[in-house]
Amino acid sequence: MGQVGLIGLGRMGGAMLARLVATGPAPLVWDESPPALARAAAAGGLPVQGPAGAAAPVVLLSLPDAGAVEAVLAPLLPALPAGAVVVDSSTLDPAAARAFAARAAGHGIAYLDAPVSGGPAGAAAGTLTMMLGGEEAAIARARPVLERLAQRILHIGPAGAGQLAKLVNNLLVATHLVVAGEALGLARRAGLPPEVILPVINTASGRSAVTEVNWPRWILPGGFDSGFTAGLMRKDLRLALALADALNAALPVCRSAAAAWQDQALPDEADFNRLSHAIAMGDG
Repeated sequence: MGQVGLIGLGRMGGAMLARLVATGPAPLVWDESPPALARAAAAGGLPVQGPAGAAAPVVLLSLPDAGAVEAVLAPLLPALPAGAVVVDSSTLDPAAARAFAARAAGHGIAYLDAPVSGGPAGAAAGTLTMMLGGEEAAIARARPVLERLAQRILHIGPAGAGQLAKLVNNLLVATHLVVAGEALGLARRAGLPPEVILPVINTASGRSAVTEVNWPRWILPGGFDSGFTAGLMRKDLRLALALADALNAALPVCRSAAAAWQDQALPDEADFNRLSHAIAMGDG
């Protein structure tokens, strides 16, 4: 089993690290945050000095935005061995992913846009869904590593296609959270609290992942610890709506739901499920 690099050690990257340590050789790790790097070392990662130090046949990125990816790729690409694969799990503008893939190709490196669904819990358990954009040959080279993290590895199409799939998915999730909050709020006002009506919905045709997973797992117990923040959802919505604008797609229902996410009463650092709860309970 070959060496792996991992750059970006936030909640998602930290969960990926835990899974990689549990299923194979310790990865080379780097993050610009010294405390994050120290936590990764304590968790079994092998800290390096700078992005170039994480060079390996397969390097995973888990970064907040395209600017962070840009800053990492500049020193990393020249340091990678020929034929290496960069697997970028960040959620980005599809155009940015295509540009990164072209730049990597100029160095003889494959770049896969590989956003994921399943959150930190899915990463730690190795049950992520990974949406891949890029070349099949590169996916084949990276697959032994990807299979340690993901239960479903979906090749969507060429560079940027994985990002397109992720943005459409998260646009739906954001909309479902708002709509479920409204519907559950209606039931509550009529005398049926969420814990009573949800078992009905989840055996009927109105169910969704939000009613089947988010409400029972993170909202009803009051934990709000999914590992995905309102700020990250807002970022993904901005990217999805920018894409819609570029394609002249009206999306009136999704845009109405997206407007609810701009409620400043919900801080960026809050768990994203809190919005649905606030709507249902009448505080937002």
